[in-house]
Amino acid sequence: MTATTPRKERDAAAATDMRRFDLQRLRALIYKESLQALRDPSTLLIAFVLPVVLLLLFAYAVSLDARNVRIGVVQESQGASAQALAAAFSATDYLDASFAHDRREVADKLVSGALRGYVVIPQDFEQRLALRGSEPLVQIVTDGSYPNTANYVENYAKGVVLSWRAGLDVGAPPQAVVLEPRYWFNAELESRRALVPGAIAIVMTIIGTMLTALVVAREWERGTMEAVLSTPASVAEILIGKLLPYFVLGMVSTLVSALLAIFVFDVPLRGSLAALLLLSAVFMVPALGQGLLISSLARNQFLAAQIALFSGFLPAFMLSGFLFEIDAMPTPIRTITLLVPARYFVDSLKTVFLAGDIWAVFMPNLLAMAVIGMVFFMLAKRATRKNLEG
Repeated sequence: MTATTPRKERDAAAATDMRRFDLQRLRALIYKESLQALRDPSTLLIAFVLPVVLLLLFAYAVSLDARNVRIGVVQESQGASAQALAAAFSATDYLDASFAHDRREVADKLVSGALRGYVVIPQDFEQRLALRGSEPLVQIVTDGSYPNTANYVENYAKGVVLSWRAGLDVGAPPQAVVLEPRYWFNAELESRRALVPGAIAIVMTIIGTMLTALVVAREWERGTMEAVLSTPASVAEILIGKLLPYFVLGMVSTLVSALLAIFVFDVPLRGSLAALLLLSAVFMVPALGQGLLISSLARNQFLAAQIALFSGFLPAFMLSGFLFEIDAMPTPIRTITLLVPARYFVDSLKTVFLAGDIWAVFMPNLLAMAVIGMVFFMLAKRATRKNLEG
């Protein structure tokens, strides 16, 4: 009895030593995972090709700029003033005007989508002009199936008419107050400069969450994960060894995306590269943690991909402020966005690219991403430990 007790204690101590965090085992796991990632074409495709494709799409295919909007200008009046107003429509860069003399010529084009609206200069335009504002000068018809574009057409057409009308009153006294709008951070109001930094967050979400979920779930499917869990490596070593290569892949992809944004898509980086990399590194913590948690709960690649899509990619795309303003969302949805790590990353990316290193913005975002990441990792570690015990 006394002889077996020390032996059990020695065996327990040896088992504890085997489970103790060991750098040599960690290096071996990182090396093994790195080789596996480099030998997997799908991993390299997602990490390096997909970011380029997405950035190209968001930079050129997706645009919130309303330039060269196709409209029709119907000249029912042939007077000199009507012709001058029609010429004013053809001179603006925001509208691509085509001219007609009968509104029936443009009505069918509006229905078919060839035009987004049309402006009618009526037959009694000269008489209306002489009344000096008591009667509307023109009629503006827009396609309401595209509400934003309809608003653009209406506002731009009104602006052209008002500017042309103001130019007629040469003898009028100058205005006491002249307003000149000035736009900070994106003076040209180019949507590309706001979309491309946000697209980097979408790319990082895909690499961190979806790639990690798929890769680890595939190991569960093939049974290799059980072999790794049966080794003397601790749970912490296994998690770090699995995630560190994908962390490096994500950082390299971020750097490539940033270089593309600056030198190809002409997005200024007014902040520092160090701040950009710090923000990206902290964001990778919740992204990788979420992917690991998904793979621990769903050991099937298809199911893991679906969960990663609905819990990672779609919230990052819809609820991060990338395309839709968070302040314009209903209060319950705004509350949900507080749980989306990409919300804080998109805000930080737009700041570092367009405004500079503003740490009053960065610090709360960094803290929020770190807290969400810690929660994901604790849940993932607990789920992995249960798998180990089971």
